[in-house]
Amino acid sequence: MTVILTTHRLRLRNWTDEDRPLFHEINSDPDVMEFFAVRRDRAESDSMLDTIRDSITTTGLGFYAIALKETDEPIGFCGLWKPRLEPFLPPDAIEIGWRLAKRHWGKGYATEAGAAALRRGFTQFDQSEIVSFAVTDNHRSTAVMRRLGLRHEPERDFDHPRVPDTHPHLKRHVLYAISVQQWNRTTG
Repeated sequence: MTVILTTHRLRLRNWTDEDRPLFHEINSDPDVMEFFAVRRDRAESDSMLDTIRDSITTTGLGFYAIALKETDEPIGFCGLWKPRLEPFLPPDAIEIGWRLAKRHWGKGYATEAGAAALRRGFTQFDQSEIVSFAVTDNHRSTAVMRRLGLRHEPERDFDHPRVPDTHPHLKRHVLYAISVQQWNRTTG
């Protein structure tokens, strides 16, 4: 197991095979996935975990497993990813994202993990900007974005091209961003 980041209460690390049940849980729970068009079955979830784990191993970028420091129990993920959403974002854009098992909501874990991931993005990956985006009505995620210091940039909102037309209420996404200069001012 490769630990990538640590915080006061958490370890952000690469995924292990023992984490597969939790990964499937968060990708199939209707409450966790309320703002996503797809719920993943176990095979799809396992395939996604393998893709993320391989990316973390080869590039350092990926949605890292969040585990409680005291027990190493996985509770969700948070990390940095290349969303590949041209023309809405430049090809080298990095997004920050997270997803937690519902029983771990409301404890500040996403914000704590997100702050560590932002630090990594700006200090180790030398990013000039990090973005995050969510369905317009996903107020839980946009609240975390604001707590992390990201700002809504309405002129950059977009209709997500990978959301199927069968889910029109999930197409419109709001975009939040933070520049390295803004991050330095808030962490300095």
